[in-house]
Amino acid sequence: MSDSGSVRILGISGSLRRGAFNTSALRAAQELAPQGMTIDLLGIGDIPLYNDDVRAQGFPPAVEALRQRIKAADGLLFATPEYNYSVPGVLKNAIDWASRPPEQPFDGKPIAIMGASGGVLGTARAQYHLRQCFIFLNGHVMNRPEVMIGQAGSKFDADGKLTDQPTREFLAGMLTAFKAWTLRMRG
Repeated sequence: MSDSGSVRILGISGSLRRGAFNTSALRAAQELAPQGMTIDLLGIGDIPLYNDDVRAQGFPPAVEALRQRIKAADGLLFATPEYNYSVPGVLKNAIDWASRPPEQPFDGKPIAIMGASGGVLGTARAQYHLRQCFIFLNGHVMNRPEVMIGQAGSKFDADGKLTDQPTREFLAGMLTAFKAWTLRMRG
């Protein structure tokens, strides 16, 4: 946990693709974070498919690292793609692993969700499904502002930098709101 005026956020992308818009959106969030907010990124590509027989033998190292990083963070920032109108399996798998007892780390954790896609809706449906996952887990998802970056191919350059100024401003505003939300949930 951070000192009283600063927050440490863990950013998790639901995409494994090297040039993923959602991972690029998290990098933009790192750049645009307000003073007193740091955002560390965590990849989920090493997490095995969930198998309760494996869990019964102990959490695999990648899962244990995920659980510890979630627990240590003041808040979580998810960037999700949308696959077939929902959350990508790799992201849901990571959440399923992390949420297993004992002491599932999402309980009471401030959460923000955003997403980027080539379509017009910018992952709206996936974001709403992701919110549902955290109801049972008692994660505190910030309701607004929502960041749904549609037509992402025109908003990021070839290097993955978010170049669309209105989107940058909107993302910065969401991060400011998320810092306030995280501090509010803390205290």
